Amino acid sequence: MISRPAAGAAGERGAEMGREHILIVEDEPDILELLNYNLAKEGYRVSGATSGEDGLAACRAQTPDLVLLDLMLPGMDGLEVCRELKGDAKTRAIPVVIITARGEESDVVAGLELGADDYVTKPFSPRVLVARVRSVLRRRAPAAEEAKPLRAQNLEIHPGRHEVLVDGQPVELTPTEFRLLHYLARRPGWVFTRNQIVQAVRGDDYPVTERSVDVQIFGLRKKLGKAEECIETVRGVGYRFKE
Repeated sequence: MISRPAAGAAGERGAEMGREHILIVEDEPDILELLNYNLAKEGYRVSGATSGEDGLAACRAQTPDLVLLDLMLPGMDGLEVCRELKGDAKTRAIPVVIITARGEESDVVAGLELGADDYVTKPFSPRVLVARVRSVLRRRAPAAEEAKPLRAQNLEIHPGRHEVLVDGQPVELTPTEFRLLHYLARRPGWVFTRNQIVQAVRGDDYPVTERSVDVQIFGLRKKLGKAEECIETVRGVGYRFKE
């Protein structure tokens, strides 16, 4: 059954923030209530579903701005919900943040490869979760934004010029290395699996495979020198660009 908790006074704040709608698909009442409280307090419009089937129906009926999706659900599990969402043109663009228990690395990887945008492990800090949600929503930039220069600490990436600078000095990268760096940097904080990276940066200059992604990352870090820490390894999952 789909629940629609009231946002209360936080809803008035949410009107100023554009009232993004977040759908929580979670079968544990305490966690659902905790998520609703903290997200509504930040001004988001929140609704909930306690099964995968109801969550999928709610997405198709309401088209929320983001879905918080538990993996362990009665009936249709979270991975199947994610697969259905990303396989439907109407719901494909809805960002999905997976909520998972610790130790479910294989499920996290599977969810990311299905198209999930991020994940949060249980038990979680409400502040961290809200920050993750805000970050994913903020990164829903139009395609035109992807051509803009990117800057992080002492690193600059200029897509139009195909140029990378560290401390103002140019760094010579192969086309594949540039695509890999730009792919990660466009979505700071997002974790990408090796398979996702392969699909995104495969080029004629280098036949990228899942195994060779680690080699590419190693070489890229070496060339970036002082800026190498911008690329973080997420053990058991893949890589991300440091926010």
